[in-house]
Amino acid sequence: MKETAEKPYRSISEVSRTMGIKAHVLRYWETQFSMLRPRKNRAGVRMYRPKDLELLREIRHLLYDRGFTIAGARRKLLSERKAEEARGQQEIVLQESSKPLLREIEAELRALHALLTAPRRTAR
Repeated sequence: MKETAEKPYRSISEVSRTMGIKAHVLRYWETQFSMLRPRKNRAGVRMYRPKDLELLREIRHLLYDRGFTIAGARRKLLSERKAEEARGQQEIVLQESSKPLLREIEAELRALHALLTAPRRTAR
């Protein structure tokens, strides 16, 4: 049988046991945090992926360690997600706007390479 650390999916009872959070609390958090959506198998059993576990750890940290309310934790997670998306969009825009400059640099480098590798003429 596989070790728990190697499994790609974990049941709600495994997650509850390892994280020290009761199953009914995990189910409640699913209703309060839209980004927490574990998959369900054919029997309807929740199966948590590693990204779900990471999110659960963050939620637990915000609620239990930092004292956030559920609404405050939800706002914090949503604002972090929006900030990450904005950073990703900036990278795409920078990449697109850099293409002409990169083409110009490439052309200059090719010209330099041609000059350096061309056979030299000897002066008489």
